[in-house]
Amino acid sequence: MCRTLSAFPTTCLERAKEFKTRLGIFLHKSDLSSDAGNAGKPEWNNKHSKERRNFSEDVLGWRESFDLLLSSKNGVAAFHAFLKTEFSQENLEFWLACEEFKKIRSATKLASRAHRIFEEFICSEAPKEVNIDHETRELTRTNLQAATATCFEVAQGKTRTLMEKDSYPRFLKSPAYQDLAAQASATNASPSSCSSAEPSHT
Repeated sequence: MCRTLSAFPTTCLERAKEFKTRLGIFLHKSDLSSDAGNAGKPEWNNKHSKERRNFSEDVLGWRESFDLLLSSKNGVAAFHAFLKTEFSQENLEFWLACEEFKKIRSATKLASRAHRIFEEFICSEAPKEVNIDHETRELTRTNLQAATATCFEVAQGKTRTLMEKDSYPRFLKSPAYQDLAAQASATNASPSSCSSAEPSHT
């Protein structure tokens, strides 16, 4: 149940509208909406129909599994926009930071980056403190003494599970995603969207 907090004077309706606005901006930046005035409702016209059809398949895949959502650049952007309306984007930002962290090959850079991630997301009173238990927090602190690419593995896994069980279902049920999925389904069901853009060669 949504509640209005004094620190965040935002009603449930305003939160939904904010998500639609953020999603619309994201779609426009991705060149997926030809009309910036239709925030959250891209024009599924014949222009760039192949790209739009690929995007529609991407959108529908987000509800198939959390893995598909996280593996999609567009999905991550949309999910992040939703989490910001719930003031819980730190979980996804931490998960993404860990993914980038695991790509670092320099031991020196690995250690310095590990401490920055810990200070930003893990330690008590961190500016973007994630919701993990005390044991995981202390385990991660210990891992930093000899930082490796896996030192955040447990914390990242628990944060991912929390998002999958809590935020992800609400994202799929949100009006903005439901609206976007309906548009995507209509695009896939329309035989003219590809044929008009790709003339037949017979």
